[in-house]
Amino acid sequence: MRYFLVVGEASGDAHAAELMRGILGADAQAEFRYFGGEAMRRVASGCVLDIAALAIMGFWEVVTHLRRIVRNEKICRNAIAEFNPDAVILVDFAGFNLRIAKYCHRAGLRVFFYIAPKVWAWKEGRIGKLRDWVDYLMVILPFEPEWFAKRGIDTIYEGNPLVDELAGDTTLAVGSEAFKNQNGLDERPLVALLPGSRLQELRYNLGVMARLAARFPSYQFAVAAAPNLEREVYERLLSEHPEVRVVYGATHRLVKEAQAAVVTSGTATLETAMLGVPEVVVYKGNRLTIWIARRIVKLKWISLVNLILGREAVRELLQEDYTLENTRRELEAILPGGAKRGEVLASIGTLQGEMGDVGVSARLGRRVVELTGA
Repeated sequence: MRYFLVVGEASGDAHAAELMRGILGADAQAEFRYFGGEAMRRVASGCVLDIAALAIMGFWEVVTHLRRIVRNEKICRNAIAEFNPDAVILVDFAGFNLRIAKYCHRAGLRVFFYIAPKVWAWKEGRIGKLRDWVDYLMVILPFEPEWFAKRGIDTIYEGNPLVDELAGDTTLAVGSEAFKNQNGLDERPLVALLPGSRLQELRYNLGVMARLAARFPSYQFAVAAAPNLEREVYERLLSEHPEVRVVYGATHRLVKEAQAAVVTSGTATLETAMLGVPEVVVYKGNRLTIWIARRIVKLKWISLVNLILGREAVRELLQEDYTLENTRRELEAILPGGAKRGEVLASIGTLQGEMGDVGVSARLGRRVVELTGA
């Protein structure tokens, strides 16, 4: 059968790649076309547009890139019509993908939405669109099936795909000495910096992260590079911080090696916790974007770790609270010997037990094939 997938950012690229493998396990003759990235290209050919052309975040940023967004939607609709898939699988990236869902529904195509829009956080009005335009909603967080069921939407939940991604990441088997040698790291203990996968996120968040290195001379600091961003981006943004290394193509291994991490809010907060590493969650963005978000987002916390556990298990420093001194203090508290390290590690252990068993993507892939062929 024929499957068209639409992804808009690096985390979705990784999830979609695992789902594609799951589909191939149940449908060896599967044909793919997709908006995607490097991870998906490693699974199968058929990339129509790279995610680098799509990754735009924030209210103001969307307004300033509106022409490009409209053009990309037209490319997507035309590619879907030309391919005439048996199923369209929309992965996260709700603003763009819900408009594609509307088009696909009107065209009579079977629509799967993988990684539900975070309507439990904001834009609850999207629930009606999910009911009307999406045939199968596949969720990845343990509280979501009950939340959607209360609002009349059945879901498919097989666990969180990060379980599979971590289990299948061969870089995690690389020994400590070899990993450090490969990436120009010395023998000092490590702090991982995860500033996000969008250029806007790096511009707002990487500066404070990099300045931490001077406050912790007994530690070395390394940035996990996003696969969709060019090396030149990191070289330019870190030009005044040559002591901060950049690790390419081994984010999970970098985090695993670290004693602690400073992480921009997003999927990476959950990945870091599942690797057993204490973290400080940070986020700074466009002032107008944040001003609007604070008036419409109805959450106590923004990190997935805290949302899943229902409490502030890891510290969050947002916008004006994300300063060098605040981040230094919170990082010190979770490093070895720090006052909060034991408590954070215990919370991480609780979270790891709630994320499901290995084989999530294989189970979801079978469900997609079964439902597409039904």
